[in-house]
Amino acid sequence: MLLKDKTAVIYGGGGAIGGAVARTFAREGAKVFIAGRTPAKLDAVAGEIAAEGGFAEIAQVDALDEQAVNRHAASVAERTGGIDIALNAVGFVHVQGTPIAELSLEDYFFPVSAFARTNFITAKAAARHMAPLGAGVIFTLSTPVSRMPGPGYMGHNFACAGIEGFSRHLAGELAPNGIRVVCLRPHMIPEAVEKGSHTREVFQMAASREGMTVEERLRGAAGGTLLKRLPTLAEVADTAAFMASDRAGAITGAIVNLNGGLLLD
Repeated sequence: MLLKDKTAVIYGGGGAIGGAVARTFAREGAKVFIAGRTPAKLDAVAGEIAAEGGFAEIAQVDALDEQAVNRHAASVAERTGGIDIALNAVGFVHVQGTPIAELSLEDYFFPVSAFARTNFITAKAAARHMAPLGAGVIFTLSTPVSRMPGPGYMGHNFACAGIEGFSRHLAGELAPNGIRVVCLRPHMIPEAVEKGSHTREVFQMAASREGMTVEERLRGAAGGTLLKRLPTLAEVADTAAFMASDRAGAITGAIVNLNGGLLLD
């Protein structure tokens, strides 16, 4: 098992990506603590993990609330001896596809402020309980939009570019404590849309402007990659498990592309 006896905290653990990573981490031997705002979704993920013989505990936590996140992280660390892995998989419905001429300041700035706030809060809380161990892995999530010109993705572009910059800087700041920071950058994930992810609502905005369905837009996105396909949830989760393991111990400050070759580093 890649993550035997590790303690992992996943914010947004009831979502498509968070849930997939939680199940894989548990399968690889980690004790998984999943947090989010919707208990029913968290219960569903925890139930699947328990059915496979894994350990999962849920907590209703708003990852934009610094005090709530701090309390949850402290509780987990007190009971387990520390935190080894933390993933922020929190997502927000935000405006996409609207050109700047029509985009309000509020719609532009919402993803920027929301993603910057939640990643800062959860990373800071996790690092506090990793530093005494002299090790740990903090994950962030971005998308290829961070490096794509518009039109229509101004706020999302800034938010993703900011997460990637934050991840690189955080890696340098936490390296003396033995803490690694890895940013996962998956492309659009059809399975997530099918599972009721908030991304369907987000993708629908741009698709409607282009006169197509979300499914048609996903097929078009797949055609724009070198591999002519989009990533699966399993691929994202398996990559996270490897990056969280000691086998990836020399990797930090990295942006891990899971976009089928849409972007080349």
